[in-house]
Amino acid sequence: MPPLESSQRRHAPGPLLSERLSGLTMRPTRLQIALTLAGAAVIFAIDTFAPLDIEIAVLYAVIVIASANLLERRGILIVCGVCMTQTILSFAIVHGGAFESGPALRILISLCAIGVATMSALWNREAAESLSAQAALLDLTHDAIFVRDRNDLITYWNAGAEELYGWRRKEALGRNASALLKTRYPPSAGGAEQFADQSRWQGELVHTRRDGGEVLVVSRWSVQRDESGRPIATMETNSDITEQKHAEDALHQARSQLEHVGRISTLGELTASIAHEVNQPLAAVVTNGEACLRWLLRDEPNLEEVRIAVERMIGNSRRAAEVITRLRAMARKANPTRVALTFSDIVADVIPLIEREMMSNDVALKLDLQAPAQIVLGDRVQLAQVVINLVVNAIQAMSETGDRPKILSIRSGVSPEDPEARMAVLQIEDTGPGIDPEIAKRLFNAFSTTKPGGMGMGLSICRTIVESHGGSIAADTGNRSGALFTIRLPLLR
Repeated sequence: MPPLESSQRRHAPGPLLSERLSGLTMRPTRLQIALTLAGAAVIFAIDTFAPLDIEIAVLYAVIVIASANLLERRGILIVCGVCMTQTILSFAIVHGGAFESGPALRILISLCAIGVATMSALWNREAAESLSAQAALLDLTHDAIFVRDRNDLITYWNAGAEELYGWRRKEALGRNASALLKTRYPPSAGGAEQFADQSRWQGELVHTRRDGGEVLVVSRWSVQRDESGRPIATMETNSDITEQKHAEDALHQARSQLEHVGRISTLGELTASIAHEVNQPLAAVVTNGEACLRWLLRDEPNLEEVRIAVERMIGNSRRAAEVITRLRAMARKANPTRVALTFSDIVADVIPLIEREMMSNDVALKLDLQAPAQIVLGDRVQLAQVVINLVVNAIQAMSETGDRPKILSIRSGVSPEDPEARMAVLQIEDTGPGIDPEIAKRLFNAFSTTKPGGMGMGLSICRTIVESHGGSIAADTGNRSGALFTIRLPLLR
């Protein structure tokens, strides 16, 4: 993953986070200790035996400062004491009991320099220990945290990264992050170039573990910049969501299966209407075929009447074929496909399937569809399932109203809200008994039903489908005291 390039947010110059994190818990090696002791011995020898008229003891300050990266607080104080002791001892050897203002002033300057260096080393050690304690906290989290420099080289690697990816810290440090993890951006992410003007980013990435397995992570980036705004280091925090994604996929699959079962169940309730819708054009085909034969069997065949009869047969055959096509689409188990369509398209698909049901229950259909219809983006089969479910519920509700007029109203339009957030609206209203306020609270909950033998999944599936399209569905009391269901979907701009 390439480092981000931007000049939006600028930070004060300072040590890289990776430099401050790495090496905080390192122990001094024997070679480092030996070099420090040798340096002190060389300074003592030069200060004592070299015929130089300068205060070489000032160089002890370098030894003290160097010890700050190797020793703890107590060790720094010991080094300070040894350096001061050697300085005084060298003065005593060289000058004996004689006290001269020049050498005395130089030894005083040397002792002050050692003291100042010691205070600076102690402050630096305290800050390093504090940062080390903070860095140790990064190993307590299960998140993978690593730092990469402007060349995409890994400079810090916590215990969580070791556990998630399988590479030990020593193996990962200095390696190219993109090459090591084989980073891939999901299609929705669009690659790193779209994050170029950000100092913070969060999104999903696909990484490869040491064993070759892939892991999906939620990745959070934080970029440190220099004075000119150029990135100098990026800290990346990654949380494994592979199992969560698998669970979401399984849930989506189960939801699709449930929607399919709901469609089949709804079609089962419309058996009479479907049979009528198919048989009617087939009967017309037979009738026109018989008429065609009669015209052909005459002594002088009437070819014009034969032509008209054949055209009617073709038209009715196409009508039957369209019904079968719609039924197959409803019954087919397939992944949702979003296309541009209108509520008028959906209603046109549904009406032939429910006409017989309305006739059987003496229900009058009242259509008020907006022209031109507003375009939305949706799955034709899923949205038809929603409308069929609501219409069938309305017809069944009105079957219990006695002599009251049974009117099913279907209206479409556009919500009158803010023009920037307008929605396409479809309303389905009946003249049934309405919705009990107590039932209305849980109407769209799963397994909530007032039908004898009902599963209580129809309206729950409807809500799931509508919300997956970015819309909403609501139930209220209609103008005629029946039920009013309102579906809202975002307009396709």
